Amino acid sequence: MTSQTRHDKARGRLAGAATGAIGVSILLTIIIGLLGPSPMVPALSGPAWHPPYSLDVHPAPHLTVALAAVALILGGLGLLAALFAVRTTPSANAEVPISVGPASAGTQAALDQETQAMARRPGRRRWGLPSARLLVLMGCLAAGILAFLPPSGSADHLNYAAYGRMVTLGISPYTHGAADLAGDPIADAVEEPWREEASVYGPMATALQAAASWVGGDSLRLTIFVLALFNAAAFIATGLLIDRFTKDDPDRRLRAALLWTANPLLLYHLVAGMHVDTLAVACMVAALVARSRPVGSGALLGLGVAIKINAGLVALGPAWELRRRPARLALMAGCALALVIAGYAIVGAEAITPVTRTSKSISHASYWKLVQGWLQSIVGTGSAYRGEIQVGSLLVLALVAWCLLRWASRTHWAGGEAPVVAAGLAVAYLFATPYILPWYDGLAFGMLALVAASAVDGFMVAHLLALSLAYLPARVEAQPADLEWLRTVVRPQIAWVLLALTVALAVWAWRAAGRAHRRPASAGRRPSAP
Repeated sequence: MTSQTRHDKARGRLAGAATGAIGVSILLTIIIGLLGPSPMVPALSGPAWHPPYSLDVHPAPHLTVALAAVALILGGLGLLAALFAVRTTPSANAEVPISVGPASAGTQAALDQETQAMARRPGRRRWGLPSARLLVLMGCLAAGILAFLPPSGSADHLNYAAYGRMVTLGISPYTHGAADLAGDPIADAVEEPWREEASVYGPMATALQAAASWVGGDSLRLTIFVLALFNAAAFIATGLLIDRFTKDDPDRRLRAALLWTANPLLLYHLVAGMHVDTLAVACMVAALVARSRPVGSGALLGLGVAIKINAGLVALGPAWELRRRPARLALMAGCALALVIAGYAIVGAEAITPVTRTSKSISHASYWKLVQGWLQSIVGTGSAYRGEIQVGSLLVLALVAWCLLRWASRTHWAGGEAPVVAAGLAVAYLFATPYILPWYDGLAFGMLALVAASAVDGFMVAHLLALSLAYLPARVEAQPADLEWLRTVVRPQIAWVLLALTVALAVWAWRAAGRAHRRPASAGRRPSAP
């Protein structure tokens, strides 16, 4: 048996194990919702015949938390192994240059054609992984099933229902919290510590929440189901768009399916958890795919920002790509701004206040919580040092973004200038922001699915897995007292993991860019510098 044959068999076993781990993870996520109310699944009031449906068996609290832990660990490790298997295929290792600096449309088109030609060369193997089409089908099916099960993992969906309820009652969700609607069948379901919090979501998100409330009426179950349909449809549409965008390169198509549609961690958070981030990512992915049409792309960018404002970071990708075409840039930006301004004009200026207040928050698993503790122990406890931490996070964001984009300009991160810049900025933001929750990472995965494979994939999977374990589950109520250590011990310790990952990402990007800069000309064509 040759060395190559042994390597092939090892890759085949790894791919088989990865596929099994991903499948089991998705199945466990479905089972958690199917079992019904538990520490992972908030109870929903309303007629029992209204969807979503569950067996309502009231499982042991420790069982559902254990199922979630196993689902996350298997999903994260399986995803890492599958992405490694994809990257070790011959065409995945082919070097195709990409420029993040000045480059004509004709040059970029030629590079994309070279990428596609390499992908179609014979001799390619996937080491036992399912086809991209099968993975997309599996992910879409899982998302459809989860839409008919009660949401799990957090209680944010109860806030969404309450904000929509406020709109239908003629109350602004930007100036009131659920506590202001005492006795209301929808608002009373909102859990601590969010009962006094006003909405931080954009006018488009509020409009969808109001539509769900109008359909659901006094039934929390039906209101949540309508929101779940919106959410699952957005997730599936995003997956299909990404699949179409990458269809000319089988390896990129397979990897894209793993990063989004069949990603067990995203199915756990974005679909089973039913977070509004799914809708924002869907708009941003569609905007990048449709960027040849500046009006449509601008409108989609505006819709994404009108759902969740931090998604607007993606708009810098198309802006960079169009920097030498000011007329198209102005048209795209004008359409985006018009939608955002119109949306906020309808809901009122008070919608800005909750966002600005939340922007100063620091989540418990963030490494900035460690920095806050250090400052309080050294300087004094008289301040929360939020301003200083905001400045520090912006510096880290600039540093990580510069390292990533410097690396991208010198290597072969194919996919087009706009997706590459958007992906680099989204990753940098998620590694730098003081307020971070697991489902926020969906934005980066949506962007990464549009560009070529790199070590950044692994960093993002590790980042999401660490955050997922930190917020297991992301609820305060109905938790077993003897599992309090998950919140008081594990969650703060994850901050060290996130700090290490941030340092490692910046160092890797810096060193990788340096190696690429020193590469001799015979190793490949050098891309233009920014």
